Amino acid sequence: MIKQIGLAAIGECMLELSASQNDAWRMGIAGDTLNTLWALRALLPDARCDYVTAFGDDHFSQRQKAFLDENGIGTASSPVIPGARPGLYAITLDGVERSFTYWRSDSAARQLASSPAALEKSLSGLRLAYVSGITLAILDEPARRTLIDALGKARDGGTVIAFDPNYRARLWTSRDYAQQEISAALAVSDIVLPTFPDEQELFGDTTPEATMQRIAGAGVAEIVVKNGTEDALILFDGKVGTSPASRAEGAVDTTGAGDAFNGGYLAARMKGTEAPAAARHAHNTAAAVVCVRGALAPFDLLRTAFGGGAATSVA
Repeated sequence: MIKQIGLAAIGECMLELSASQNDAWRMGIAGDTLNTLWALRALLPDARCDYVTAFGDDHFSQRQKAFLDENGIGTASSPVIPGARPGLYAITLDGVERSFTYWRSDSAARQLASSPAALEKSLSGLRLAYVSGITLAILDEPARRTLIDALGKARDGGTVIAFDPNYRARLWTSRDYAQQEISAALAVSDIVLPTFPDEQELFGDTTPEATMQRIAGAGVAEIVVKNGTEDALILFDGKVGTSPASRAEGAVDTTGAGDAFNGGYLAARMKGTEAPAAARHAHNTAAAVVCVRGALAPFDLLRTAFGGGAATSVA
C-alpha cells in the first residue's frame, strides 16, 4: 500500500472555460501538469500530492486554492504574489477535437521560481516530481535555470523526475531556443513522456523510434512515446516495446488525454508496476478523460478505467 509518498507537479494552474450547449460556458480549474497530478491524486489516494506554482491574491486565486484543498491537493511552499492573478484559457471544440485560446501573459505562475529557497523546500523529500515543457516555457530564463537546478538537487536527493516536453511553439521565442531548454530538462529527468507529433514539430524526428533514440541518447533510461490513437513506444530496462491505445466509447472531448495518460503511467509505476503494464493502465486512464468535457474526470471514473473498466461518456 502507498503510504504518504510525496508527489508534486510543477506548473501553471489555470482557469478553464469550456463550452456547453446554447453558448453557455463552464468555468473549471486545470492546466497540463495539474491534469496529470489530478490523475495521480485519484489513483494514489494515500499519497501526499502537492501542486507547486505561484498564486495571486485575487478572488480567482483563492478559488483555485480552495478547489485544490477540497480535492486533497496541497500547495507546498508555493508563493502568493501580490497583485497577480491566474491565467485563463477557453476550449473550442470541432467534434471531439479541441483548440485553445489563452490569456496568460501576466499569470502568477510565471513567478513560481521567484523564491529559490521556497521552490527547493517544495521539492524536498519527494518520491516523484513532475514537470512539463509548458512549465519551462512560461518562465523567463533565470527562473527556468532556478527550476532546473532545483529539479537536479531533488534528483540528487532521490526524487524521481518525470518530464513531458509538451512543446507549444507559441510559448517559445524560437524553435532553436526551445530545443536548447527542453534538452536541458532532459538532462535532469529519469522518466520522459513525449508526444510524437510535438517532437516531430520541434526536433524534426521522422518516427517515434527516432524520438526514443534521441531522448535515450541524452541519458534517459525510461521513455514512453505517446502517439494519439496509435501504439505507444516504450523503453524500459534496456528493452523496447509497444502498448496499443485503448478505445473510448462515447468520446466527447480530447482535452487532457495525454496528461491523464502521464498520470496513469506514473501512478502505476509508483505502485511498482513494470512499464509495459503501466502503459496499459495509462491508456485506460486517457480513454476515461475523453469521455468527459474539460480536462478533469471524476476520481471514481479514473479509478474504474485505470483498473480496466470500460470508459463511457458522462457528458
